[in-house]
Amino acid sequence: MAERVGERMCVSELRVPVPWGEIRGRVWGPDHGRPVLCLHGWADNCGSFNTLIPLLPRDCTYVTLDLAGHGRSSHRAPGVFYTFPAYVADVLRVADALQLRSFSIMGHSMGADVAEMFSALYPEMVDALILLDSYGIYPTDMKEFFTVLKEGMDKMLQFEKRSTNRSVYTFEEAVQRLLAANPALSLPSARCLLERGLDAAEGGFVFSRDPRVNFRNILGLSLEDSLDMHSSIQAPVLAVLAEDGFCKLFSDPSLEEFTSALHQSSRDKNHTMVTVPGDHHVHLNNPHAVAPFVTDFLRTRVLSQSVKHEHKL
Repeated sequence: MAERVGERMCVSELRVPVPWGEIRGRVWGPDHGRPVLCLHGWADNCGSFNTLIPLLPRDCTYVTLDLAGHGRSSHRAPGVFYTFPAYVADVLRVADALQLRSFSIMGHSMGADVAEMFSALYPEMVDALILLDSYGIYPTDMKEFFTVLKEGMDKMLQFEKRSTNRSVYTFEEAVQRLLAANPALSLPSARCLLERGLDAAEGGFVFSRDPRVNFRNILGLSLEDSLDMHSSIQAPVLAVLAEDGFCKLFSDPSLEEFTSALHQSSRDKNHTMVTVPGDHHVHLNNPHAVAPFVTDFLRTRVLSQSVKHEHKL
């Protein structure tokens, strides 16, 4: 049974038990609104949606998750890799705990990849898909597959032999470290993410995320598998791309076959693709640039439908 901490409030904490601990998150909106599951990007947490959700339709219930190993969610068991299929299984666990039979998914970056994979594998559960600065799962060059697999395993074993002591920072030092590692973040955005991205420790704070999330994904998809998965999505799709973010990927000559096929797929399936000024975290840095498109999509493709949703939040 999922436990929702707090009484009838606009925003409350979510805790979903899983075999290795719990998935944490926040729930925004009414208890019985149209459910929208929100998945953050790599090394972020559910605070990634803190500035955007207040600008979106109030008829929806937004379930924002700290993916495993991020924010306040439990780290995976020792020796376990972080992979897209594992994250997809976590989404399924949360949906089952909350008794969500159908829902929309909004994902940013890595969270959008997880959302796409889930939507392709469980199309009957997804009534709409919103991708923030992402479109299509980035393919792996199969010539490098075995190299990536071996390097990933070697890195895991090396990690397990090292000391588990984590660096301690003051809050401001942590802010500056995050900004140095991710220059796409504004100062307010960095502070927002660190609300759930730090754990108190003697002498200051340590980053809460599992260091293993930094390891390269060892279970990549080939170009053909990536395109097949993308074509398996049945839900209506909105992709909001940033001019200085994913749009630059579309102009990479080495990915011409991939991006050309994605553009063709978007036309064939009548997916909605819009471009906004900003960088990879535009939804957090400047949510007013993104919110009108997400709002219109939710109102026309989700809220206007008469499907009855049953869920337990």
